[in-house]
Formats: sequence, structure tokens, C-alpha cells
Amino acid sequence: MQTTTQEFFAANPFAMLLDPERVVHEVATSERLARLRSRIYRPLDKPLIAHVGAADQAAFDDEVDATELTEADLLPLDDEPSDGIPLSA
Repeated sequence: MQTTTQEFFAANPFAMLLDPERVVHEVATSERLARLRSRIYRPLDKPLIAHVGAADQAAFDDEVDATELTEADLLPLDDEPSDGIPLSA
């Protein structure tokens, strides 16, 4: 009886949806799944990559914050093209 049930699940994987307890049991006792390497990921863990170069980023941010802009720097970019020729309306 056990072999025919396994053959039935192998032939029709959607049949496993009708017997979830059986699926949980098979997963818990599976040797192949037990041999897999596993790692627990927690979405709220901070990535280690964010700490690399943090001092450089902070120095750059401080430099940008300390920069004083002139009135000309604040003008819209599309008022005057880079070649000096005014745009026609």
C-alpha cells in the first residue's frame, strides 16, 4: 500500500495538496532534504555591505553639505543650453 501511494504522488504531484499531513511527514523524514545545507535569513538583519566604505560616504556627504551654491548654480538648467545659443520658442 505504501508503494502505491508513493507512486501515486510521483505520478500526480497535485495529489499532495489533498494530504498535507503526509507531505509534512515526508519532508521531515527525507534523508535528501536533511543533507541540504541551510541558512536562516532574517529580513530585518542589516546587510554587511552597508558598513564597507561608510567613512568615505560620510566624508562625501559632509563635503556636499558644506558646499555653498551661488545664484547661477540655482538657475534651471534648461534656460540656457551648454553651447550658449538660446533656445527658440
